[in-house]
Amino acid sequence: MTERAAPTPHSPWKAVGAAFSGSFIEWYDFYLFGTAAALVFPVLFFPGDDPTASVIESFGAFAAGFLTRPLGALLFGHFGDRIGRKPMLMLTVLLIGAVTCVIGLLPTHESIGAWAAAALIALRLLQGIGIGGEFGGGSLLALESAPTGKRGFMGSFHQMGTPAGLLVSTGIVSLVSLLPEEQFLAWGWRLPFLLSGVFVVIALIVRSRVPETPAFEASRAKVDRLPMATLFRTQWRNVLLGIGARMADAVTFNVINVFAISFATTHLGLPKSMILNGFVLAAAVEIVLLPFLGRLSDRIGRRPVYLTGVLLCGVGGLLYFPVLATGNTVLVWTAIVVLVAAGTGCMFAIQGAYFAEMFSTRTRYTGLGVVYQGSALLGGAPTPAIALALAAAFGYSYWPPAIFLAAMCAVSAVCVLLTTETHRSDLVEDRDAAAATR
Repeated sequence: MTERAAPTPHSPWKAVGAAFSGSFIEWYDFYLFGTAAALVFPVLFFPGDDPTASVIESFGAFAAGFLTRPLGALLFGHFGDRIGRKPMLMLTVLLIGAVTCVIGLLPTHESIGAWAAAALIALRLLQGIGIGGEFGGGSLLALESAPTGKRGFMGSFHQMGTPAGLLVSTGIVSLVSLLPEEQFLAWGWRLPFLLSGVFVVIALIVRSRVPETPAFEASRAKVDRLPMATLFRTQWRNVLLGIGARMADAVTFNVINVFAISFATTHLGLPKSMILNGFVLAAAVEIVLLPFLGRLSDRIGRRPVYLTGVLLCGVGGLLYFPVLATGNTVLVWTAIVVLVAAGTGCMFAIQGAYFAEMFSTRTRYTGLGVVYQGSALLGGAPTPAIALALAAAFGYSYWPPAIFLAAMCAVSAVCVLLTTETHRSDLVEDRDAAAATR
């Protein structure tokens, strides 16, 4: 027992680096698929006479990955709570990256007809399983190795994988989109997908050198046979509140990014480079903001910081499309930075810590995964298609999607207010997580 515990005082920053590596791949692949769903897949995998129908079908493929994410959360969460965080995280990063590489090699509709779309959807479903298990385990790798009082700060570095993935994926897509349209659609779009393989190798090397988390080691003798059953029997209220709290984040990004890229270029006449470059800038700003926001949550609590993000997204979402309609580059970039870097940033920075502190060590991997992927399924998967359908139903007006976004933010605000503040709890002690359910 002492031999296993000896590496436990390992540098928490090594654990943070290992967590970041998987988070980066998860979000690099997520944003890459979302961008391609708006710009590439409608043409190459879902061609048709009606461009709007092609985009909706492409968004359907994007949404398909959300269907299997809860399954991945339950599968990897079960074994992550039973045998450890590290083994599951080696598998998730390998699965996510390998599938992304294969997507980059897929033949298109022109070559194999409808089988191309079927293969894309099948790979997206498989990728969703890996993504479903990554967030919970990656967050815990950083958080369960961090000392009490610094979890928000150190956990924010894991969350940097989100803007870093956005920055790199959008930046690379922006570069390859400079190719002539014919070359971009012929082979240029494949390069960002194939590059994921390089990132996977690096992540596997980094994660292989990090030991199991101290919190799991401390509870190894008390693991549950069915963590999911224990979770829903004893902490179901926190599961529901956590899912509701994250709806603002899930809906906001899918409205202002996945849906808005297509809407702005098709119906507002904006060049796609303007929107993509705006998100690159926002991601760079968010990387700087996240540690500050995480540290702030360690001082004043998770709820005030998270609520600030919810309110920024709710109000900013109503102003976002009118700003896009101006066509002014500076205003458009400012709106994107405010909503992404500040709005979703206040939520992204502390999601891992905030939600992890709601659950006991024996059910934490499962609980964190269910909250995150459950909200992704309900708030992320259908959002681009819902937003497009709402816009189309009202003469392609941007107000219905904006109002939908604001309504989801209101739901999240209520759920955050109903949670208990937990920033001073000890993740090793089950009693602190249990107290959060009262």
